[in-house]
Amino acid sequence: MSKCQMTYKNQVRIIGGSHKRRVIRFPALDNEIAGFRPTPDRVRETLFNWLGQDLIGKRCLDVFAGSGALAFEAASRNATQVVAIESSRAAAKALAENQKILQLPNLKLANSDAFTLLASTPERFDVIFLDPPFAQDWWARLAPLIERVAAPGALIYCEFSKELLAFAAFERLKHARAGMVHYHLFANNAST
Repeated sequence: MSKCQMTYKNQVRIIGGSHKRRVIRFPALDNEIAGFRPTPDRVRETLFNWLGQDLIGKRCLDVFAGSGALAFEAASRNATQVVAIESSRAAAKALAENQKILQLPNLKLANSDAFTLLASTPERFDVIFLDPPFAQDWWARLAPLIERVAAPGALIYCEFSKELLAFAAFERLKHARAGMVHYHLFANNAST
């Protein structure tokens, strides 16, 4: 098999919405993205139980999209718009291929540095997914940028190798753990 051929041992299934049971395939990205690991099915199921099964009227942002599992899940669940940010060219290419296959017009891909895009976008979001590489402790750096793009009442999902007792000025609503993954739901209770 040549280097340019993708092997599809790496895949996840969309667990709900209009594209339930559809498969998202992506190349082995371990060498491309340090600590690459898609959000497991069990964690996504709990997350979307927390968020509600239908995201009609919600604008979502997946900051470190990777495999796109969270972005595709949100788009499948009728989010008005989902923006997926991924800096890796290989991962962004796989995201674009999966978007073409799944035909989700509410999903917009940005092959960009997350910090640059967060600092410059005028958009605000109702649901924000944060699953940065675990090896990076970027929470203090991300906090002011997420405060900038979070709409009033926004829900912010954070996934990390450790429990986050606090994140920016957001209120922690929920926390759970699956294996080595701690996942959290915070709310932006600021009025502006």
